[in-house]
Amino acid sequence: MKFIYKNSPIFYRYHKRKDEVVNVYLHGWGASYKSLYFCKDHIKTSSLFIDFPPFGLSDKNIKGWSIFSYATMVVSLCEKLGIRKINLIGHSFGGRVAILVSVFCPSRVNKLVLVDSAGVKPRRGLSYHFKVWKYRMRRRLRLDTSNMGSCDYLALSDNMKKTFKNIVNTHLNDFLKDVKVPTLIVFGKNDKTTPLYMAKYLHKKIKNSKLILIDDAGHFCFDDNRYVFLKSVSAFLKEG
Repeated sequence: MKFIYKNSPIFYRYHKRKDEVVNVYLHGWGASYKSLYFCKDHIKTSSLFIDFPPFGLSDKNIKGWSIFSYATMVVSLCEKLGIRKINLIGHSFGGRVAILVSVFCPSRVNKLVLVDSAGVKPRRGLSYHFKVWKYRMRRRLRLDTSNMGSCDYLALSDNMKKTFKNIVNTHLNDFLKDVKVPTLIVFGKNDKTTPLYMAKYLHKKIKNSKLILIDDAGHFCFDDNRYVFLKSVSAFLKEG
């Protein structure tokens, strides 16, 4: 199914049951709803899966979006479907979106699950600052910079590059204290994309949150150890 938000078609799959609370799954950057779709067969409640543009079956070339656009899109879709109460399960980039939804719409969010979540301001080493200096110098000298940047960045259209830069430069550290809903933080111990210091920072700043670190798992901990992931998330969502 699709709905239109800011003139962009957004693809979603909604598995409706009789539950009052709907699990909303938010995938990471570069992925699609399919990355977390296995959850519907194990956590058997009403479930909503969304393709964030420009990925999956959603619009490929959105314009003028920010991280806040993604958050309001999720809320707008829930309103369209008549969903009043949700559990948010967000992986990586999806975690960024989930944090904002839980802060700005706390009455709608029942519980929050952050899986290898992004959003914390990263620690930058000398190599990063050297790359930034090199990029700026090449721009000043009017040299080609089209091949400079991460793989995620280089794969995007010009419009999406602007959106991507907006997202990665919007840090959510100051929002974490305002997360009031029960929160589970699940990280792979070997995560290199969103390192463990980010998990510990999230745990420290989000009051009454729980932290689970999965052995022998990386940034996609739900693939590396699906049993522990499902057991942890299922138990947390059933609490209370």
